[in-house]
Amino acid sequence: MPRLITLADGRSVEVECVSCALTSGLISSTGGVIFESSNFHVHQDIAYPIKGLVILASKRHFYCMDELTDEERLEFISLIHKLRSEQRKRLGIDKVYYFYNEDTTHHFHLWMVPRYEWMYQFGNSVESLRPALLHARNNMNDDENMKSVEEGVSMLREGMRDFVSSSR
Repeated sequence: MPRLITLADGRSVEVECVSCALTSGLISSTGGVIFESSNFHVHQDIAYPIKGLVILASKRHFYCMDELTDEERLEFISLIHKLRSEQRKRLGIDKVYYFYNEDTTHHFHLWMVPRYEWMYQFGNSVESLRPALLHARNNMNDDENMKSVEEGVSMLREGMRDFVSSSR
């Protein structure tokens, strides 16, 4: 069943599965693809304009972590490690929240949500993230911030150039 989603820049698109639309190129993420292998697609989150908010999505359509193949499992943890290292090194991100849920309306993906100083106005726990994300969507989709987000994507893409995936 098609679902209407709001992108970080305020546009709305209707898709069956957000992850499938992104991994197939039907819709583009802000700044483009950060990294892609035969198993995974890494991109800036399309709904929240927060520099370095990375989504690591499977290309294969499944929902649960225990459905990863051996190859996917090894690549997944290697990608998380490399992406986190590049977030710290290139974007100066000190703290990250990781989110993965199995009751999503689209398939397997991991959110890597950076924790910036401005977010503490909403609290200092995982519960504060939803208001921070909504604040970003509603108040940070101006040209200046979107340019910063795109620069972050470019910097992470550059950092991922030397990542050697077992599935490439």
